[in-house]
Amino acid sequence: MQSKEPTLGNGKICYLQIPAADIKKSADFYKAAFGWNIRHRTDGVTAFDDGVGEVSGAWVLNRPPSTTVGVLTYIMVDDIHATIELILANGGAIVQPIGGDAPEVTARFSDPYGNVFGVYQQGE
Repeated sequence: MQSKEPTLGNGKICYLQIPAADIKKSADFYKAAFGWNIRHRTDGVTAFDDGVGEVSGAWVLNRPPSTTVGVLTYIMVDDIHATIELILANGGAIVQPIGGDAPEVTARFSDPYGNVFGVYQQGE
C-alpha cells in the first residue's frame, strides 16, 4: 500500500469500530480478505487502515456483533469472486450471494464474529 495522508473534509466517513470477540482473529481476517494495514497503537489498541488509507478504525471488545442489516457498510473490491473465496477461506460466511442487489455487483458476508458487511465491485 502506498503511504499517503487521508483526505480530510467535513462529512467524510473516517473511522469505524468493529465489534470482536478475538481481536487478533478479526485483524487477521480483514488483512487476509481485504489487505487492510494492521497497526498497534501506543495505547495498546489494535487498529486498521483500509486498503487505500482513507478510513481507519479499531476492533472493540464487549460489544455485540452487528448481525442484522441496519446501516450497512460496503467494502469496495477489485474482484468480488476472488474476495468471496478469501472471505470463506479466512473464517467468514456469505449471507447474501452476488445478485441480491442487481444490477449492482454486491454480496454480503459475516466476519468471524458475525458482523455483516457488504462487498461491492464497480462493474463486472
